[in-house]
Amino acid sequence: MTWISATGVVLRDLVPAALRREWVRSGHCPDRDLYSLFRDRVREQPTRPAVIDDEGTLTYLVLDAAVRELAARLEAAGCGPADIVGVREPAGRAAVLAELAVLAVGAVVLPVPPGSDELLDRAGVRFVIGNGRIAGAAKFRRGAGSGRPHPEAPARILVSSGSESEPKMVAYSHNAFAGGRANYLRAVHGTTSVPRDLVLVQPTSGFGSFGVPVTLCCLGGTLIVTRWFEPGAALRSISEHRPTHVFAVPTMWRRMVEHPAEVDTGGLAAIVSSGDTLPPSTLAACRERFSVPMIDIYGSSDGVNCHTTTPENGVGVPDPAVCEIRISDGEICARGPMTPLCYVAAPELDAAYRLDGGWVRSGDNGRFDDLGRLQVTGRRKRVVIRGGYTISPAEVERAIGDHPAVKEVACVPVPDTELGERLCASVTVRNGHPPSLSELTAFLAARGVATPKLPEFLVVLPELPIGRTGKVCYRTLTRLAARRCGQ
Repeated sequence: MTWISATGVVLRDLVPAALRREWVRSGHCPDRDLYSLFRDRVREQPTRPAVIDDEGTLTYLVLDAAVRELAARLEAAGCGPADIVGVREPAGRAAVLAELAVLAVGAVVLPVPPGSDELLDRAGVRFVIGNGRIAGAAKFRRGAGSGRPHPEAPARILVSSGSESEPKMVAYSHNAFAGGRANYLRAVHGTTSVPRDLVLVQPTSGFGSFGVPVTLCCLGGTLIVTRWFEPGAALRSISEHRPTHVFAVPTMWRRMVEHPAEVDTGGLAAIVSSGDTLPPSTLAACRERFSVPMIDIYGSSDGVNCHTTTPENGVGVPDPAVCEIRISDGEICARGPMTPLCYVAAPELDAAYRLDGGWVRSGDNGRFDDLGRLQVTGRRKRVVIRGGYTISPAEVERAIGDHPAVKEVACVPVPDTELGERLCASVTVRNGHPPSLSELTAFLAARGVATPKLPEFLVVLPELPIGRTGKVCYRTLTRLAARRCGQ
């Protein structure tokens, strides 16, 4: 299938059409557009809470009335199913309302992270919703068209975190969200019939993107969102709103477990981590504090997903209702009902990351163990090359994380004229007593870390810099380390 926007942006489905049809026949995809599914939920449960945010609660019926009003304004402005619409609203009801309104007119949603306005030009956006207003005017008007969007047409564009490189835009169809992504969330929810999802990550992130398309449109649950993450406020939300599931990245979980506020976990069925490697110390602390299973999701905005409640034994067994996974030349590759259409306005990324037959390259190395569990052995891109020796920063981070004085850690390269790169460990510490570099390297050597992998610089920070998704921003750290430690 090929879709062309009103401004000429071409989105081609790089998965063979026969595979897409097979996933529908197998029941993995509902073959419906997202707003039609949402309208089913409104008819079934009009008085159920749909959204809880800092302003209060909206029921499904009240939310849909506001959605239809905004959708009518979009259509009156000339927006239609051939448009990609930028959504520049903060997390909360405004963002939910805008996303659903775009889906209601059959257009494509592009959530715009703060400071990423360049994405609007790249995606050929004519209309932007922000502060409840519609900005932009059509050079020519297009009506809403007849009928609903094709289920394999684009519905939402995910924006990668950009923590290690520039953000990528990835186009997903209605079926990919209502099928593969919804299937993984159903598995995460387990036996919970009506989920109440507290999503602490931003809805502009790949991890946080499920809220509207899945929790609301597919599952008919309650979506609990907050504008900004703050550990004390997050714990209060758990106590007050009694979510069944809480979604956060490892940095957020570490800060929550170390916050002194009391928390009532009586409503929790499980807590969920994704977006970055979950350190064993954080996993243990979360299990102790919240007394529910921790579900660790290995995934990306590129269409890779696997999850488990025992991350100490790998990242889980792939679910064919979500995506199948194979190892190709040591690299993890995925293909299945959640596979995206293509990258947006970036043929070079399609050439680099999409393989024949619809497969997507993850950029991660991995293997399967004897029980069929996927083991991620390291990033292909996030490495430090020291004099020709390849170092995995994640491996060193895991070892440093066991040091009793270290609270958080991230390792980044520092340019070096002699060796090309050297490794810098950036840490935050407990009780204000950081280890010296020699103490830290002795600790690592005693635990079997090879000498060429030992960090040669140490930067102690009050907090690690966090990007918009709540993950550590390695780009910011790399610049900081280069300034402090570079030649």
